[in-house]
Amino acid sequence: MHRPEDWGLAVLAALLILALGMGVVLLWPAPAPAADPCPPSMAPIPGGRYRIGAAGRLPEEAESEAPVRLQPFCIGRTEVTNRAFAAFVAATGYRTQAEQPLPPEQFPELSDAERRPGSVVFRPPSPGEPLAELSWWQWVPGADWRHPEGPGSSIDDRLDHPVVQVSLADAEAYAAWAGAALPSEAQWEFAARGGLRDRAFSWGNTWRPGLANTWQGEFPVSNTADDGFSGTAPVGRFPPNGYGLQDMTGNVWEWTADWYRPGHDRLAGQDDPVLADPAASSDPREPGVAKHVIKGGSFLCAPNYCSRYRPAAREAESPDTGTSHIGFRLVFPALTTHG
Repeated sequence: MHRPEDWGLAVLAALLILALGMGVVLLWPAPAPAADPCPPSMAPIPGGRYRIGAAGRLPEEAESEAPVRLQPFCIGRTEVTNRAFAAFVAATGYRTQAEQPLPPEQFPELSDAERRPGSVVFRPPSPGEPLAELSWWQWVPGADWRHPEGPGSSIDDRLDHPVVQVSLADAEAYAAWAGAALPSEAQWEFAARGGLRDRAFSWGNTWRPGLANTWQGEFPVSNTADDGFSGTAPVGRFPPNGYGLQDMTGNVWEWTADWYRPGHDRLAGQDDPVLADPAASSDPREPGVAKHVIKGGSFLCAPNYCSRYRPAAREAESPDTGTSHIGFRLVFPALTTHG
């Protein structure tokens, strides 16, 4: 007895013989190309094993004792823009933390006027002004994502710039609406390396200022803006890394899913690790305050100050604080988090 598949093969063979005898060329359908596993705005990252952090750098970057392992994932090719965030707000009516008064139970010592909506803004010092550490950051009433530097500023001509003045909760709300998530620190760092191993920057071991939107000159008194931007830049204006990702260096710091603690001892040897427990967070500079990891540096990072525009570099930030130089990008699908 012949099997059905045998009949199929016999028919195909007969057709081929007939066609050849008639001088007909048979065009077999080409195999369908593999579907891109990521949404168009995201790039596929292959995953793999690597030691998160960097040896011999800043103490808080201490390299993990054992490699972490990442499954393949998708990550935004750029930061989320003002245009995209505006679409989210229009669809949901969402109000960011900067658009709401400071909670009286959290700030009982402040008056109603002092608790009015606002956020933290970079203000360059005036010529000859005495410089104190962090004196260039000011609380500005009325500063929010639509008005990044406060009243009088606007995003009307910055719709394709990364959204800023967003807290961790704001970024997470957008991610949930988009069906995505914030990247873990391990995901973010692996993606920022662009496939390079043991290199200081996303492109190699030598700092090249024209490859990213950072501060040119002596911070905070002189910014020559040789890269064309004294503040944020439209996303995608600088060359991509090896994975096709842009602005992983500079432009704006980016929120991650991890709580902050110095080093990576809690993550070593894990699969798809995320430090998800706020009780595990610690920052020696501000004991007792749980903070989140931000990555990538910003347009305010310079060789003489900050210089945390390396994949392994990291900083701690209060999750309820939006500033004029912190944004975010997304990953898909969301990870299952570990404590």
